[in-house]
Amino acid sequence: MSQKFNKKDILNFMMNNAIYIVLFVLMAAIVIIEPRFISLKNFSNILAQASTRVIFALGVGTIIVAKGTDLSLGRQVGLAAVISASMLQAPGYAYRMYPDLPILPLIVPIVIVMVITGLFSLLNGFVIAKFKVDPFIATLGMMVIVYGVNSIYYDRPPYGAQPIGGLDERFAQLAQGYFQIGTFIIPFLVLYAIAVIALMWVIWNKTKFGKNVFAIGGNAEAAAVSGVDVAKMIMLVYLLAGLLYGLGGALEAARIGTATNNTGNGYELDAISACIVGGLSFSGGIGSIAGIVTGVLIFQVIAYGLSFISVNPYLQFIIKGLIIVIAVAIDNRKYIKRK
Repeated sequence: MSQKFNKKDILNFMMNNAIYIVLFVLMAAIVIIEPRFISLKNFSNILAQASTRVIFALGVGTIIVAKGTDLSLGRQVGLAAVISASMLQAPGYAYRMYPDLPILPLIVPIVIVMVITGLFSLLNGFVIAKFKVDPFIATLGMMVIVYGVNSIYYDRPPYGAQPIGGLDERFAQLAQGYFQIGTFIIPFLVLYAIAVIALMWVIWNKTKFGKNVFAIGGNAEAAAVSGVDVAKMIMLVYLLAGLLYGLGGALEAARIGTATNNTGNGYELDAISACIVGGLSFSGGIGSIAGIVTGVLIFQVIAYGLSFISVNPYLQFIIKGLIIVIAVAIDNRKYIKRK
């Protein structure tokens, strides 16, 4: 009897933690194939890439806690990247989108793109809250709309659809700059990510807004009965996410050093997957900031590691897709057990 019980416990543990086991095996395989993967330089590169991803994930993670989703994330990030890059090209660059635009303080374009993506996301929230459109459908539609808007903006004369490069050195340095502790390089991006993580932790855990988000995700009807304005909260949740997409999109353009209308494509899947791997649930009302950060780091280590050992990019898509399916399957299993 005891042995049976133990076997059942082990089976349940393996089922509930299957995604972590798979990811651990993948990481172990990467290290075995290429031991040089374990290095301070690689760790620094992973942190730099994960820093913008964690900002996106914190935005969509708040939506997931409120029992929603957002497929427009990637395209909004791309819009923010293109607009910010177009406004922060070096004055002497030959293919400047706005030749007569004066040199702007860095904060101005960043705030502008945050407002733009914030408004698109607020519209998402309005459609979902007021017209009761399923978040999947509403944000899918917005994804297409934002891509269209971005493509029209990007394909402007006289230079047409070419990558927006020649970024102002100040803008590039904002994301590509770093400081050094011994031989370890810490990118500035990591500091911005830590600041956003700290802010979101306070919002989630120490404010009435955060408590209401979890209440709505747990049971929207009960939250409404207890006095929460559910429609207003849903719109604010999407607005907050949109502001983070804008900030992250601008930083992503600066990190890469260029932007096109395809920048950000697929980022929504990475962010949502990282949230689910980090313990958030599509059933709503469950999650933590630490879980999101952990999920993003795990995903980034896997993605960087697969590229490091030269795994075929198409095979990487297959692996990533399998991780997503396993993560969601485990989440559904947990939800069914709770019911």
